[in-house]
Amino acid sequence: MTERGNILVTGAAGFIGFHLSRRLLAAGHSVVGLDNLNDYYDVRLKEARLARLTPHPNFRFVRQGLEEREKLHALFAAESFATVVNLAAQAGVRYSLTNPYAYIDSNIVGFVNLLEGCRHYGVRHLVYASSSSVYGANTAMPFSVHHNVDHPVSLYAATKKANELMAHTYSSLYGIPATGLRFFTVYGPWGRPDMALFLFTRAILEGRPIDVFNYGKMRRDFTYVDDIVEGVVRVMDRIPEGNPAWSGDHPDPGTSYAPYKIYNIGNNNPVELLSFIEALEDCLGKKAEKNFLPLQAGDVPATYADVDDLMRDVGFQPSTPIEEGIRRFVTWYREYYAL
Repeated sequence: MTERGNILVTGAAGFIGFHLSRRLLAAGHSVVGLDNLNDYYDVRLKEARLARLTPHPNFRFVRQGLEEREKLHALFAAESFATVVNLAAQAGVRYSLTNPYAYIDSNIVGFVNLLEGCRHYGVRHLVYASSSSVYGANTAMPFSVHHNVDHPVSLYAATKKANELMAHTYSSLYGIPATGLRFFTVYGPWGRPDMALFLFTRAILEGRPIDVFNYGKMRRDFTYVDDIVEGVVRVMDRIPEGNPAWSGDHPDPGTSYAPYKIYNIGNNNPVELLSFIEALEDCLGKKAEKNFLPLQAGDVPATYADVDDLMRDVGFQPSTPIEEGIRRFVTWYREYYAL
């Protein structure tokens, strides 16, 4: 990145937020990291990530949630952020089936507070995490940002789609350059304990069976976290402009007449879940006992990212093989838990 100035990273104690903050600090940027440290998963892991960020002289941590409107606006007024990267969200498809209000508070109320901060305090570029889950019931593969995505199958997905619509509205009304990033099944060191790789690794090492949904026929575009961060950093420097070819007669969902853009960041190489498990078994040197189950409500059988726009605009596409990514995760896991 060429721009120097305060960068706000929300969700800085989270999986992707931690890795992005570390990358930005290493490049010489000043980062304000915001996180509410909620207990959706083990807070000790979030605190351990933070412990690797807080010693840096250019990092400042603020503990609060996006839904705390007055505190958030005071932060914007004090810091004059050049760029905002929103990675804070209530995550998880299955959790949204039983805890819907957590998604509304964080992902809807929190996001509009963030948009208002960008509007009133001259933010140069808003980059925000969306999700491959917005493709929902779509089955045309690979998923393209130019496809219509009006059929989500979980509340989590619906809130991410809502974020894209809200960002477009503010981009259109107030000229706020906004870029949404649809992440595809991110994994790697310091990952979330509710994600498959973490759950599988822990269960296999403890000799417990693993739950394999859709009888192992799930296909996921597993994307290594360093590839996600590389994509985010490159996009941060590319401030979107209105697309002069955009037409309301044939509206393109991936661009706009406003300074608004959507990108997929995925590995562009879907892998069957059983193959993913085999790669993990090879790294652990231990076979998994598998409990085969049907597809869960809110899940989709396959994801596959079309990354042509990302490659064209910023010259990058994820490429880390799952074997290498899983090996790095297992190495971290053994070290972190002193196994």
